[in-house]
Amino acid sequence: MRKASINFITMGCSKNLVDSEMLMSMFKQRGFHVLHESDRRRVDIVVINTCGFIEDAKQESIDTILLWAQAKEEGRIKRLYVMGCLSQRYQKELEKELPQVDKFYGKFNFRQLADDLGSAEPSLCLVGAPHEEPANRKLTTPRHYAYVKISEGCDRHCAYCAIPIITGRHKSRPIEEIMEEVRTLVAGGVKEIQLIAQDLTSYGTDLTGRQTISELVERLADIKGLQWIRLHYAYPAHFPMDLLRVIRERPNVCNYLDIALQHISDNMLSRMRRHITKEETLKLIEKIRAEVPGIFIRTTLMVGFPGETEEDFEELMDFTRRARFERMGAFAYSEEEGTYSAINYADDVPPEVKQRRLDKLMALQQSIAADMQAGLIGKRVRVIIDRKEGDYYVARSEYSSPEVDPEVLIPIIEGDHVRPGSFRDVIIEDAEAFDLYARLV
Repeated sequence: MRKASINFITMGCSKNLVDSEMLMSMFKQRGFHVLHESDRRRVDIVVINTCGFIEDAKQESIDTILLWAQAKEEGRIKRLYVMGCLSQRYQKELEKELPQVDKFYGKFNFRQLADDLGSAEPSLCLVGAPHEEPANRKLTTPRHYAYVKISEGCDRHCAYCAIPIITGRHKSRPIEEIMEEVRTLVAGGVKEIQLIAQDLTSYGTDLTGRQTISELVERLADIKGLQWIRLHYAYPAHFPMDLLRVIRERPNVCNYLDIALQHISDNMLSRMRRHITKEETLKLIEKIRAEVPGIFIRTTLMVGFPGETEEDFEELMDFTRRARFERMGAFAYSEEEGTYSAINYADDVPPEVKQRRLDKLMALQQSIAADMQAGLIGKRVRVIIDRKEGDYYVARSEYSSPEVDPEVLIPIIEGDHVRPGSFRDVIIEDAEAFDLYARLV
């Protein structure tokens, strides 16, 4: 008897990917043939895990739903389900506008889908297992790295951000639960963990009344076989300084910190409700670099927020020149309904001005990145091999996160036996703004 097939489509961030992987594991346990973002024309069921963070992401999610709704109408799939942030926020509207979708699930009740299909679709489900939390996940990443979500939600309430509206208050997972998940992943061959959260630095405050991210990272660093731990989405206000000691002292904690700063002018920081000043931001960056020599900082900046003047923008440009971030992304402000800024501010920066500022800022960062990359030529670097692609092994150093940061390209030479997931030393021989070229040592 043919196994029923279920294809998961994941939109948005790595936190959504973790949710998809958990649900995929549950369906695999129930006997389904589980796929992720497959291009197969015919499958039994499609589940779309949506993003609802900004307008472009919402539109991409809608377009994807419409694409698969058409596939259902054409008889190429039997069932269509939607979950995630978009349906968490707009479920009633979506149910009205998209009757082709069999059922919508939100951000927190998506596990119910496994129960619903197990009982309501016995002809499609080969194993009628009861609902239970999966002990592991069906990884969609290469088997040597995985994302681990340590909390959900956010209490910061920045003026522009819809995340608290979608996910609710910050809720940390217990340390032992995270430890058990990471031990299971490492036992299965994972060597690198990306710790992720909407607000990683507030971890533990809801459980113990204090920030315990340093304790969590230090305990994870003791897990035998875990060779890299990377930290994503720190918040600058009330930063837990003891975390810097852990990064510096623990060799398997990457010298890498992802911390979104958004802006530098006091005018913008205040209007954005970031709970930090320019002076405090500058002191924090100075402290991070002093406490962890050689650390690579990844940040995100925003242009075009309501009320941003040319003086504010030039202040941001000057800050970017001086800070010389190793990794930086930027985006233009997009008004999100229900947020503080949408309610209280007029979106008064014209779209063409937003785009000009974004282009100018990213051109500056590209120049900075190119200089930094060129400075690595001739240096010996330890990398992890992610995959084989064309004539190259594609690798990353501890200073690069998957998908978003520069990669190291190593020409394949006949006789080399290099496996994905293995660590190798390389010599950097050439550099571009977003890629390095190296040879194996």
